[in-house]
Amino acid sequence: MAQDNSPNKTITMNQRRSRTKFTEDQLKILIKAFHQNPYPGYATKQRINSVEINTDESRIQIWFQNRRARHQCQKKSEPDEDLESSQDQDHSEEEIQSREDRRCRTSYTSSQLHTLIKAFMNNPYPGIDTREQLAKEIGIPESRVQIWFQNRRSRFHVQRKREPDDQDSEQRQDQEQDL
Repeated sequence: MAQDNSPNKTITMNQRRSRTKFTEDQLKILIKAFHQNPYPGYATKQRINSVEINTDESRIQIWFQNRRARHQCQKKSEPDEDLESSQDQDHSEEEIQSREDRRCRTSYTSSQLHTLIKAFMNNPYPGIDTREQLAKEIGIPESRVQIWFQNRRSRFHVQRKREPDDQDSEQRQDQEQDL
Protein backbone atom coordinates (compact mmCIF):
# COMPACT_ATOMS: atom_id res chain seq x y z
CA MET A 1 0.00 0.00 0.00
CA ALA A 2 1.57 3.28 -1.11
CA GLN A 3 1.55 6.18 1.29
CA ASP A 4 0.63 9.68 0.12
CA ASN A 5 3.01 12.20 1.67
CA SER A 6 1.50 15.29 0.05
CA PRO A 7 1.10 18.34 2.33
CA ASN A 8 -2.71 18.33 1.91
CA LYS A 9 -3.07 14.79 3.27
CA THR A 10 -4.94 14.39 6.55
CA ILE A 11 -2.68 12.87 9.20
CA THR A 12 -3.98 9.68 10.79
CA MET A 13 -3.69 8.86 14.48
CA ASN A 14 -0.94 6.22 14.05
CA GLN A 15 1.14 7.83 11.33
CA ARG A 16 4.89 7.85 11.87
CA ARG A 17 6.94 11.01 12.14
CA SER A 18 8.49 11.98 8.81
CA ARG A 19 12.12 11.02 8.38
CA THR A 20 14.59 13.58 9.69
CA LYS A 21 16.89 14.75 6.92
CA PHE A 22 20.18 16.33 7.92
CA THR A 23 22.18 18.69 5.69
CA GLU A 24 25.74 17.84 4.66
CA ASP A 25 27.10 20.28 7.24
CA GLN A 26 24.94 18.77 9.99
CA LEU A 27 26.06 15.26 9.02
CA LYS A 28 29.73 16.32 9.18
CA ILE A 29 29.17 17.63 12.71
CA LEU A 30 27.34 14.45 13.76
CA ILE A 31 29.97 12.15 12.23
CA LYS A 32 32.78 14.11 13.90
CA ALA A 33 30.99 13.86 17.25
CA PHE A 34 30.40 10.14 16.67
CA HIS A 35 34.11 9.54 16.07
CA GLN A 36 34.92 11.39 19.30
CA ASN A 37 32.34 9.43 21.30
CA PRO A 38 29.71 7.02 19.84
CA TYR A 39 27.82 7.13 23.16
CA PRO A 40 27.36 10.82 23.87
CA GLY A 41 25.67 11.88 27.08
CA TYR A 42 22.61 14.05 27.32
CA ALA A 43 24.67 17.21 27.81
CA THR A 44 26.75 16.49 24.70
CA LYS A 45 23.63 15.89 22.59
CA GLN A 46 22.12 19.11 23.93
CA ARG A 47 25.31 21.02 23.03
CA ILE A 48 25.37 19.55 19.51
CA ASN A 49 21.69 20.37 19.12
CA SER A 50 21.61 23.91 20.47
CA VAL A 51 24.86 25.16 18.99
CA GLU A 52 25.33 23.26 15.74
CA ILE A 53 22.33 21.23 14.53
CA ASN A 54 19.17 23.01 15.73
CA THR A 55 16.79 20.02 15.74
CA ASP A 56 15.03 17.97 18.39
CA GLU A 57 17.43 16.22 20.80
CA SER A 58 15.51 12.96 20.36
CA ARG A 59 16.30 13.02 16.62
CA ILE A 60 20.02 13.31 17.45
CA GLN A 61 19.69 10.41 19.88
CA ILE A 62 18.09 8.27 17.16
CA TRP A 63 20.82 9.23 14.68
CA PHE A 64 23.50 8.04 17.13
CA GLN A 65 21.59 4.79 17.79
CA ASN A 66 21.30 4.11 14.07
CA ARG A 67 24.93 5.00 13.46
CA ARG A 68 26.10 2.66 16.25
CA ALA A 69 23.96 -0.15 14.81
CA ARG A 70 25.40 0.41 11.35
CA HIS A 71 28.91 0.63 12.82
CA GLN A 72 28.40 -2.71 14.66
CA CYS A 73 27.27 -4.40 11.44
CA GLN A 74 30.39 -3.17 9.67
CA LYS A 75 32.60 -4.39 12.53
CA LYS A 76 31.04 -7.87 12.38
CA SER A 77 31.87 -8.18 8.69
CA GLU A 78 35.54 -7.36 9.42
CA PRO A 79 37.92 -9.99 10.88
CA ASP A 80 37.58 -10.58 14.63
CA GLU A 81 39.71 -8.39 16.86
CA ASP A 82 41.42 -9.51 20.07
CA LEU A 83 38.99 -10.04 22.93
CA GLU A 84 41.51 -8.51 25.31
CA SER A 85 41.50 -5.14 23.57
CA SER A 86 37.70 -4.93 23.71
CA GLN A 87 37.70 -5.91 27.40
CA ASP A 88 40.21 -3.17 28.21
CA GLN A 89 37.74 -0.58 26.90
CA ASP A 90 34.85 -1.71 29.12
CA HIS A 91 35.20 1.11 31.65
CA SER A 92 37.01 3.90 29.82
CA GLU A 93 36.98 7.47 31.11
CA GLU A 94 34.70 8.49 28.21
CA GLU A 95 32.10 5.91 29.25
CA ILE A 96 32.23 7.02 32.88
CA GLN A 97 31.89 10.66 31.76
CA SER A 98 28.92 9.82 29.55
CA ARG A 99 27.19 8.25 32.56
CA GLU A 100 27.56 11.56 34.37
CA ASP A 101 26.09 13.39 31.36
CA ARG A 102 22.93 11.28 31.31
CA ARG A 103 19.52 12.87 31.32
CA CYS A 104 17.93 12.97 34.76
CA ARG A 105 15.29 10.33 35.33
CA THR A 106 11.86 11.65 34.41
CA SER A 107 9.43 11.68 37.32
CA TYR A 108 5.73 11.66 36.60
CA THR A 109 2.98 13.03 38.81
CA SER A 110 -0.01 10.83 39.57
CA SER A 111 -2.19 12.90 37.22
CA GLN A 112 0.37 12.55 34.40
CA LEU A 113 0.53 8.79 34.99
CA HIS A 114 -3.26 8.57 35.05
CA THR A 115 -3.43 10.32 31.66
CA LEU A 116 -0.68 8.14 30.17
CA ILE A 117 -2.22 4.88 31.45
CA LYS A 118 -5.64 5.88 30.15
CA ALA A 119 -4.12 6.63 26.72
CA PHE A 120 -2.22 3.32 26.82
CA MET A 121 -5.42 1.39 27.51
CA ASN A 122 -7.03 3.07 24.48
CA ASN A 123 -4.03 2.50 22.20
CA PRO A 124 -0.64 1.04 23.22
CA TYR A 125 0.88 2.18 19.89
CA PRO A 126 0.00 5.88 19.56
CA GLY A 127 1.13 7.85 16.52
CA ILE A 128 3.22 10.98 16.61
CA ASP A 129 0.16 13.26 16.68
CA THR A 130 -1.31 11.49 19.69
CA ARG A 131 2.04 11.53 21.52
CA GLU A 132 2.51 15.23 20.82
CA GLN A 133 -1.02 15.96 22.03
CA LEU A 134 -0.40 13.95 25.22
CA ALA A 135 2.94 15.68 25.76
CA LYS A 136 1.31 19.07 25.46
CA GLU A 137 -1.53 18.02 27.77
CA ILE A 138 0.70 16.73 30.58
CA GLY A 139 3.62 19.13 30.07
CA ILE A 140 6.53 16.82 29.19
CA PRO A 141 8.56 16.43 25.96
CA GLU A 142 7.14 14.12 23.29
CA SER A 143 10.34 12.06 23.35
CA ARG A 144 9.65 11.17 27.01
CA VAL A 145 6.07 10.17 26.13
CA GLN A 146 7.46 7.93 23.39
CA ILE A 147 9.89 6.27 25.80
CA TRP A 148 7.13 5.85 28.41
CA PHE A 149 4.98 3.97 25.89
CA GLN A 150 7.94 1.78 24.83
CA ASN A 151 8.67 0.89 28.45
CA ARG A 152 5.00 0.30 29.25
CA ARG A 153 4.56 -2.03 26.25
CA SER A 154 7.65 -3.95 27.30
CA ARG A 155 6.39 -4.32 30.87
CA PHE A 156 2.95 -5.32 29.57
CA HIS A 157 4.45 -8.11 27.41
CA VAL A 158 6.56 -9.40 30.32
CA GLN A 159 3.50 -9.50 32.58
CA ARG A 160 1.47 -11.36 29.95
CA LYS A 161 4.22 -13.96 29.62
CA ARG A 162 4.26 -14.49 33.40
CA GLU A 163 0.48 -14.93 33.76
CA PRO A 164 0.30 -18.43 32.19
CA ASP A 165 3.21 -19.51 34.39
CA ASP A 166 1.33 -18.36 37.49
CA GLN A 167 -1.78 -20.29 36.40
CA ASP A 168 0.29 -23.42 35.66
CA SER A 169 1.93 -23.32 39.10
CA GLU A 170 -1.49 -22.95 40.76
CA GLN A 171 -2.80 -25.96 38.81
CA ARG A 172 0.26 -28.02 39.82
CA GLN A 173 -0.24 -27.12 43.48
CA ASP A 174 -3.91 -28.15 43.23
CA GLN A 175 -2.92 -31.47 41.64
CA GLU A 176 -0.30 -32.12 44.32
CA GLN A 177 -2.86 -31.48 47.04
CA ASP A 178 -5.25 -33.98 45.39
CA LEU A 179 -2.55 -36.68 45.57
